[in-house]
Order: sequence, then structure tokens, then C-alpha cells
Amino acid sequence: MVAETVGSAAETPQLRVDLYRRMSLIRHAELRVLQHVQGGDFGGLWHSGLGHEAIACGTAAALRGTDRLYATHRGLGHVVAKGMSLEAVFGDILVRRLGSARGKGAGTPHFADPAVGVMGFSGTLGGSFVLGAGSALAATILGRDEVTAVVFGDGASARGTFHEAALTASTWKLPVVWICENNQWGASAPFAVHCPTETIAERAGAYGMPGAVVDGADALAVHAAVRESVDRARDGGGPSLLELRTVRMHGHYAGDQQQYRDEKVQLDDPDRDPLPRMRSRVDAATADRLDRETAAEVQAAFDAILAAPTVGAEVIYEDVWV
Repeated sequence: MVAETVGSAAETPQLRVDLYRRMSLIRHAELRVLQHVQGGDFGGLWHSGLGHEAIACGTAAALRGTDRLYATHRGLGHVVAKGMSLEAVFGDILVRRLGSARGKGAGTPHFADPAVGVMGFSGTLGGSFVLGAGSALAATILGRDEVTAVVFGDGASARGTFHEAALTASTWKLPVVWICENNQWGASAPFAVHCPTETIAERAGAYGMPGAVVDGADALAVHAAVRESVDRARDGGGPSLLELRTVRMHGHYAGDQQQYRDEKVQLDDPDRDPLPRMRSRVDAATADRLDRETAAEVQAAFDAILAAPTVGAEVIYEDVWV
């Protein structure tokens, strides 16, 4: 099936407010994390998701709490939108016991909260494809009414694991939605250089599943497309492939000078930034209130984490079950 463009969902007031609140929360969280990364409080490589908020929130709003999510190394927005607590996320980043990894891992590959469907993700690029297919297979065998969403970048779509997982999911009609965040850059290589086709979504036809290209900066359009694919998967129709076109507003990692890139997308660019686009669909007074509330929520979570002790070698033998 040839990729097609999906239109926006019906813009109900409650959906608009819910999406903007989630996006505002994630934007405040991302900016606060960057402050600590640049201040040397985080020892690993930080991959910012600024510019991807509409994808994270539109996707999460289309999933049930029991549905499973496998995000990426740029996945802070996805796990927060899915319901993971800010304390658990910030605790993982700053290596505190309050983190979901209890201080044993720093950064996004260690984010996990199965209670809200955040299953963690592979530290190996493309590793979550097979994890997602396995998760969907398990749900099918156990008779659980669950859908698995697997998020990946345009660069990761070139991995052999994508072919293996897509083929398996389509053959067995597993309840999976493949969600490609195409921000036009595979690390330092532009999309046109590392992909021989105009879209990633057009690969869907080779696996006998629907494929669509969606405006990834429009949270309502994302929600509509993901919801349609989730409903199809839940009804036994098998997987779908969604290519969500968006922008990467920072480098591949914090500190990336982007000398390979002529154009720099700025956060104050209303035509490229998904946040002002969603804000324009919400009453201004409501949007202002939501911004204040989410900023305070992020501040309170960071205060709690900064007050918590770091961990050391004493945790090595904790949580060892075998």
C-alpha cells in the first residue's frame, strides 16, 4: 500500500487541552534537563527530544494505560506522556534511588515503568523492534487486549531488526504500531543520503500492512493516525507503519556542534515548533495556566530529586534475583 497523508482529528476542546498540557510538561522537562546536562550533572550523552512533543503526546493519548510502549534514546517525552512520573525520569538521569532504575542506570535506555506500559528500551539502536514484536506476541498468546507501540528514528529504520520484526508482525498479524519519528537526520546524515526512497512509510507495502505519512508537528493529526492504527491492531488487523515527519531542534546529542548542518531550527520558530501550533488551538488564558502548572510540576520534581542522595557501589547486589 502506498503511503498517504492523514488529516487532523476532530478538535474537541478537551483533547486540545489534554494534548497541550502534556506537551507543555514535556517542553519544561526537556529544557530543565538540558540545563543540568550542560552544567555537568549528567555524565552520559543526552539526546534531546525538543521538537518531538507532538508525536509523544499524540501517540500516548491514543493508547490505553495497559498498552505497551517502547521508545527511543530521544524518549523522555514519550515516557512522560505515557504516564511515567517525573521523579522516576529525573531520578534516572541524575542517578538517584528515586529513579526507575533505582540509581543503577543513567539516561533514557533505563526508563521503565511497566505499570503504565513503559517497557524500557534497548540501548542498541534498533533493538526495540524485536522487543516490541515479542511483547505483541506475548499479549496475543496470553489473550490480553493490548497493543504495542514501537517508536524509532529514520536512521534506525535501516537496521536489519526492523525487517525481521516487521515481517514477523505482519505474518502473524501481531497488534503492533510501528511509529517512525522522521526528523530528517540520522545522526549527522540527512534523510535523503541514508534512505533511497522518498518515504519510509512506503516500505509498508512490502510487508502487507498499511503505511502513512503524517505531519509530526501536529499533535491532533498524530493522535488521529495513531488511534486509527491502534484500533486496527486491537481488532486483529495486524500492524501498521506510521512515518511522522518532524524536526530535530538540537543536535544529535547535547553538545553536538552540528557543523554538518546549514539550517538550525530555533525553538521560537512558530512554523516549525509544534508547541505554539498546539497552543494556538487552546484558549490563551487556559494555555497560560497550563504553562504555570507544568513549570511548577517540573520544578517540584527536580527539587525532590536534587534533595535525594546519589547511589554508589552499595546497590550492586540489590535486585539480583538469580
